[in-house]
Amino acid sequence: MKQLGVQGILTIVSHLFFIAIAFWAISGLHIERLMTFYPRQSRLLIVMLAVAIGFGCSSFFLDFIDNVRNLGYLVK
Repeated sequence: MKQLGVQGILTIVSHLFFIAIAFWAISGLHIERLMTFYPRQSRLLIVMLAVAIGFGCSSFFLDFIDNVRNLGYLVK
């Protein structure tokens, strides 16, 4: 059970880390300058894009790490 707890914490931290990186990268594009008439919607769009991209990247890396760990069962 302890291993599941550690895996859960690792997953949450990974998701938040990748979402923060995606938000930082998307903020550098200054999408809000293109949407001058809708400033609130442009900020929400940045957050939603950051969550989608960050979650996708985090899931990819977590699955990759899990698959690399499972390769050990192929050799046994």
